[in-house]
Amino acid sequence: MTVHKIDKEQIRRTVLRFLARAVDGVDPENVDTSRSMKDLGANSIDIVEVVSSTMRELRIKVPRTELNALTNIDELVDLLHARAQATSGS
Repeated sequence: MTVHKIDKEQIRRTVLRFLARAVDGVDPENVDTSRSMKDLGANSIDIVEVVSSTMRELRIKVPRTELNALTNIDELVDLLHARAQATSGS
């Protein structure tokens, strides 16, 4: 059985698409992913929605405790990618 691996770019695009829906004025093509979602104008509800929607769409599960330690979008993408690789390998 072949398992489709989710690549990091797909995760990044998905996060940025949901971020652009949640926060007015965010252009997914021009986001500096080394910044936090709060830096880009997202409030805590927006952030929860972005993360939840991304995990739901990509079928990735990450415990909230791991998410709480993240400081920027790159770290979120890396964590989701690592989790996706771990689950697709099993």
